[in-house]
Amino acid sequence: MNIFLAHKDLRIRDNPALYNASLNGQYIVIYLFDQNYWSSNGYSLRQFTFVNDCLRELNHNLEKLKSKIHIYTGGISDLMAWIESHYPNSQIFINQSSDVMYFRKSMFHLKRYFHEQNRINCYENFGIQTRDYNRESWSKCWAKIMNSSLTELPQRNKHELKLPLPTYREFSEDIKKILPSNFSPQKGGEKEAHKLLRSFLDGRAEGYSKKMSSPIEAIESCSRLSPHITHGSISLKFVYQKLLSEIDKTNHKRDLYSFKKRLHWHCHFIQKLQTEPELEFKSMHSMCDDLRPGSNPELIQKWINGETGFPFLDACIIYLRNHGWINFRMRAMIMSFASYNLWQPWQKTSPLLAELFVDYEPGIHISQVQMQSGVTGINLPRIYSVTKQSIDQDPDAIFIKSQIPELEDINPSSIHNLELLNSYRDPIVDIKETAKKARESIWSVRSNKDFKKIAKEVYLKHGSRFKKRAYREST
Repeated sequence: MNIFLAHKDLRIRDNPALYNASLNGQYIVIYLFDQNYWSSNGYSLRQFTFVNDCLRELNHNLEKLKSKIHIYTGGISDLMAWIESHYPNSQIFINQSSDVMYFRKSMFHLKRYFHEQNRINCYENFGIQTRDYNRESWSKCWAKIMNSSLTELPQRNKHELKLPLPTYREFSEDIKKILPSNFSPQKGGEKEAHKLLRSFLDGRAEGYSKKMSSPIEAIESCSRLSPHITHGSISLKFVYQKLLSEIDKTNHKRDLYSFKKRLHWHCHFIQKLQTEPELEFKSMHSMCDDLRPGSNPELIQKWINGETGFPFLDACIIYLRNHGWINFRMRAMIMSFASYNLWQPWQKTSPLLAELFVDYEPGIHISQVQMQSGVTGINLPRIYSVTKQSIDQDPDAIFIKSQIPELEDINPSSIHNLELLNSYRDPIVDIKETAKKARESIWSVRSNKDFKKIAKEVYLKHGSRFKKRAYREST
């Protein structure tokens, strides 16, 4: 018996572990639902709302192959015991996944246990490199992986198999009871992912390189594939190869080349966590962990609830809380405000923000959080001005008013300049004074003679060897 353990690979197409598990015509598909995982560092059931859509469609596609998803509820160690009890001679098939410590430690034990019995089959299904890793040749290896052949569709099961586990259909009725209500993320599933890719390449990408900065225009002009890539309802390799096949046929090449760079950066950032898992909890530059020794729970709570008194910032957080997504520049601004203006440690704020993102990918999120907090050592500190972003990205306050109805009748200029009298809550900090103080604190550390030495070591381990201009744009 072959067992495919599904995690972040919820698709039928270009799924190497599922395909190889299917080759003997006698395979089962198990999805592990671990509530402790969904409450671990940055995860939440908001994300599982999207995952549930993916599972539903994958199960539907598997049923056409005389297969189906079975759900094991519990931890990885419990699942290992179940497999040994019911299928002691089975082969285990998994796709590689860089993830948070809770998952990583358990998966390490699973891999080691089945490896000792020569029963584990692990596949690198996108550009993260786990063997013979070398930063100097990373981009070249990435390109080789991304240009390799796509995996064929899985084979049919010879016989329908019955397991002493609930099927997805049975599980789906119970999971509905605990999923969050009053929350409308974008729809998950393989069909939706391919539909989004098609519409992006066919025209939505026009103006992407400029429109991606606006919280209004980005909703349509961004690919919106991030949650699909995160949870595996489409493979990054498929997206990359489809992009290459059409990029020279369009009238918006510049926009698609900009998107192409971001596919590269996707793996570049995840590789950092894969290479140094400790980054989940410690700053990339060791001298930066003492910058913010204490935290203020009250300030953090007002920030994450969108109650800071800065209308544009609050509107972005409110939108994020309602939809599970917002564009990258606004994510950077939100995090910059928490780390610089509120001067809160990223280790406290990062998980709270991650819980709101349906597309939460730990390697990307944690890398970006550290960049926007000035703790990497290899990126220049960038303090976003909430006021400037408000004026630049929402000059007529259309986005602000759509999220904060009580400001509907207020002049946009008054909103941007916080001349609101009693129409809105007071700002929780002085934005200019706190930015000035943060800048002084950051640069006092960076001026230390030992800082550059450690920063060089960080660069050698994690720094991009891609063109400097492209890397600068990613920051």
